[in-house]
Amino acid sequence: MENVVVLIVGAGPAGLATAACLTQFSIPYVIVEREDCSASLWRNRAYDRLKLHLAKEFCELPHMSYPPDAPTYIPKALFLKYLDEYMERFNIQPKYLTSVESSKYDDDKKYWSIVARDMAEGTTINFIAKFLVVASGENSAENIPEIPELHSFPGEAIHSSRYKSGKSFSGKSVLVIGSGNSGMEIAYDLATHGANTSIVIRSPIHVMTKELIRLGMTLAQHLPLNLVDSLLVMATKYIFGDLSRHGIRMPKMGPMTLKSKTGRSAVIDVGTVGLIKRGIIQVEGSIIKIMGNIVKFQSGNEFPFDAIVFATGYKSTANMWLKNGESMLNDNGLPTKEYPNHWKGGNRLYCVGLARRGLAGIAADAKNIADDIKSVIRSMCG
Repeated sequence: MENVVVLIVGAGPAGLATAACLTQFSIPYVIVEREDCSASLWRNRAYDRLKLHLAKEFCELPHMSYPPDAPTYIPKALFLKYLDEYMERFNIQPKYLTSVESSKYDDDKKYWSIVARDMAEGTTINFIAKFLVVASGENSAENIPEIPELHSFPGEAIHSSRYKSGKSFSGKSVLVIGSGNSGMEIAYDLATHGANTSIVIRSPIHVMTKELIRLGMTLAQHLPLNLVDSLLVMATKYIFGDLSRHGIRMPKMGPMTLKSKTGRSAVIDVGTVGLIKRGIIQVEGSIIKIMGNIVKFQSGNEFPFDAIVFATGYKSTANMWLKNGESMLNDNGLPTKEYPNHWKGGNRLYCVGLARRGLAGIAADAKNIADDIKSVIRSMCG
């Protein structure tokens, strides 16, 4: 039995940020991670050309900036170096290969009882914690939608977490399902490596340049969101023209308001739109069914494909092990409360990085949680 003050579940950026903030207050903690490394999503499940989609000033973790000579948009390798240096600076030492199997709040004794498995030794570890922080992220498990007869597809069908580069798909017909940032960038990567690329775009999306996003986020600190949205939409139409002719519809809600109210981000164009306009990447709507290597779309189009890449995101798995968390998380493992009050539940339970607000949201959550834990401890000590 290990008695801890704070148990942090997850050693991605969310868990590391929380650990650093607790360290600033000299609050002891233990951080556990089911994988064999920190930030496993970035190290093991991110494609090669990935960069942070937002400018570096919006992507810093608490109490440590990027080096002055770092590029505005941080590439994957540099971000991982930043995380490694962050762990070294704050002496963060996760217990790796430690998978939390269950947690329950003891209402009589006022603590969390957590059962974890040491995956290397095959043994059980029991923790008792005064505070429990869910930092396992909204990107815990691959989300692959149900498509009729998908099992009949004879080619390679992979989630974007297993996609690394378009090199191995050169000369093949590939369908990308999902039109968020990952899907649009993977489609571009495939096409530039010589794949015959199509992408499924079902829902309306805002497509913007990274410079426009940076401008919007800066202006939003000083101007009303509806005014910022008007400027961004006007600039987007000037830059890209009418994209509805190419199968890309714009949401009725502006990009900054949409992000604020739903957490849905605008898509940052890396060159995909230009390839769509030139007919190099084909846009398709919803899929009706799959018949062997033939995919039938709602438009009536039917095309053969050699491979399918599901850029359909991830889902939280916190509810699989967290009991008594109804005050904080819904059935999907996401916060029940609206942002910015989402990070705190009952019984000294917290979550970080589940509000779909990126690294800036993680930083804010981590600071709020550490401040609150400090306040609670102070009141307990009377």
